[in-house]
Amino acid sequence: MAYRDKAEVDRSYVRCMKILMAGDGYPMIASHDPRMVAIAGRLAADAGRPADGYEYQMLYGIRDFEQVRIAGEGNRMRVYVPYGDEWYGYFMRRLAERPANVAFFARSVLSRG
Repeated sequence: MAYRDKAEVDRSYVRCMKILMAGDGYPMIASHDPRMVAIAGRLAADAGRPADGYEYQMLYGIRDFEQVRIAGEGNRMRVYVPYGDEWYGYFMRRLAERPANVAFFARSVLSRG
């Protein structure tokens, strides 16, 4: 099923995070959404996961300050850099998935001025 409404997508993402955090695997939370990042942290704490028992993932250049904050709190933070022949298409699809990503990226680029 493909969810179209942001609220439906968010609820589904949280349901998935709950399952992953409660399981035996190694959850990798890929989101730039501050609310999802906060929920992931609470779910990890509720499940008794240590900081090295899961990780956050974000794209390079989007919400750099949040990446530094997450890592500074002792959490694992993986930063992805699109590269290769198809990097531009990949990057544009990620931006198109969520319009707020464009604003995150633009602020990051402009603040490096």
